Amino acid sequence: QVQLVESGGGLVQAGGSLALSCAASGRTFSSYGSGWFRQAPGKEREFVATISSSGSTTYYANSVKGRFTISRDNAKNTVYLQMNSLKPEDTAAYYCAAGAYSMRAGDYAYWGQGTQVTVSS
Repeated sequence: QVQLVESGGGLVQAGGSLALSCAASGRTFSSYGSGWFRQAPGKEREFVATISSSGSTTYYANSVKGRFTISRDNAKNTVYLQMNSLKPEDTAAYYCAAGAYSMRAGDYAYWGQGTQVTVSS
């Protein structure tokens, strides 16, 4: 069992940066790949980024490639999403997930509660 709690969301101007954190319970967190997804009102949950259990491999959605960076610190049981050059279309609730290295939401067994990111124009 893994419990995930996101933090770091908020309001930021276009072109700015924001860093999200996802704190996980349990010492087995390092055994799982992790991912970030986002969901805007009226839209399906969208893949953002994923990282392998060791942190050695990452994969990004084309829409965020070159702007966002996913990382993890297994000693702290935490996964991060550094977001730079933010655009208004990045506005969404952001969710941390664990249990897979995948771009498909259904592959993940564990989910956080979400944190809101709003980018103003």
